[in-house]
Amino acid sequence: MNRIGILSIIWFLSLGLWACSQSIITAGDASTTPEPESTPTLTATVDSTFTPTILTPTTTISATPTLSPSPTPPPTPLECWLQGSNLEQGSLRSVPLPLPLDYIVYLPPCYDQLAERRYPVLYLIHGQNYNNDQWVRLGAVETADALIASGEIPPFIMVFPRDRSWAQPTEDRFGEVVVSSLVPHIDQKYRTLPERTYRAIGGLSRGAGWAVHLGLTEWESFGAIGANSLPVFWTDTSHVTEWLDAIPQESLPRIYMDIGEKDRPTILRSAIWFENLLTEKNIPHEWHLFSGYHEEAYWESHVEQYLRWYAKGWEGEP
Repeated sequence: MNRIGILSIIWFLSLGLWACSQSIITAGDASTTPEPESTPTLTATVDSTFTPTILTPTTTISATPTLSPSPTPPPTPLECWLQGSNLEQGSLRSVPLPLPLDYIVYLPPCYDQLAERRYPVLYLIHGQNYNNDQWVRLGAVETADALIASGEIPPFIMVFPRDRSWAQPTEDRFGEVVVSSLVPHIDQKYRTLPERTYRAIGGLSRGAGWAVHLGLTEWESFGAIGANSLPVFWTDTSHVTEWLDAIPQESLPRIYMDIGEKDRPTILRSAIWFENLLTEKNIPHEWHLFSGYHEEAYWESHVEQYLRWYAKGWEGEP
């Protein structure tokens, strides 16, 4: 065979190998493309004897978080906003509790540099069988840092108190100490905006029970209540209606509620009972029934939404 014939054969073989390689690459790309997941339809399972949730224009049920549009970032971002926040630990010892009231304070980025600025305060209470580092572990600090640094939410202080007892409010003086001792202490030690409009209280599970208890009985101290996976204290259930009726209409706090549709049945019933009561009384509130269980993974996945909701009430603060 002459030289031209040999070169022709080599050229045809090369062309064939190239075509095969392109077919293999194309097939491989197609096989790794995942099918789009369908959005599950959520149904809450509760006892047949329990009144189902009544929806009103003030009530929202959502399967996925709906976050508010981001405000315009500040025109001149400061370098200290990117340096992160500071955490401080403290303890109140002269209080009517068996043990000191320990707490953690989150100071937002630029707190030290902006010495004339004052801040709203968010009190966040942990769940039962946990302590006051729970919110920190769930990402509240990192999430707040990121949202504040980007200008999506205004800066605010967070306080994480520790509840050592699992008793009802009739036996546990934790709530009394939070209002009578911790709140004044924080207002004195830090540059807060000491009006109820700029003070909120929220919590997870048992902490949500405390948030509702204190937010209603001490409504003059708190302008917003966040109740995540709420079990209302059983000693509170016979008083909640009168507490709500005692709050002047113009002073009703902002209220946010959410729970996983696979939460524990007793807790799910309790949360729905309270939400129905708010609806029946035409009290504005935000209500979400999400997919999830009564667990840290559920709360961690919604921390950003919680912080955005609290901060929305403080947009444009002095």
